Amino acid sequence: MPELDDAVDAAIEGELRLLDPAVRRSPELLGALLHPDYFEFGASGRRWDRASIIAELSATREPGVRPLTVSRMKGVRLGPGLVHLTFDTDRNGACAHRSSLWRQGVEGCWLLYFHQGTPFSRE
Repeated sequence: MPELDDAVDAAIEGELRLLDPAVRRSPELLGALLHPDYFEFGASGRRWDRASIIAELSATREPGVRPLTVSRMKGVRLGPGLVHLTFDTDRNGACAHRSSLWRQGVEGCWLLYFHQGTPFSRE
């Protein structure tokens, strides 16, 4: 059984907060969780930077859409101040394998540095 790891727990907590619709709609709450050099390769294939993902997520209103379902989330500490998370998401049948790198900031807070989503089919 793997050891408990406070760094992995902090990264998982941050990731789950980022998936919360209330956080996603708030530029301030989103910004507090994203590293200044954040970037992403989205499941759409698009490359996002910090400013563009904050603008997109905080402007998106998705009434009637089922919440995102998260499964198989796990993490590993890669080194001091660096955690890698992997997990799957499903939103109305649109599934993606996800990978996130979380870095610990100078004040001890954990910030999402990089994220990638890769679509897959459950068939």
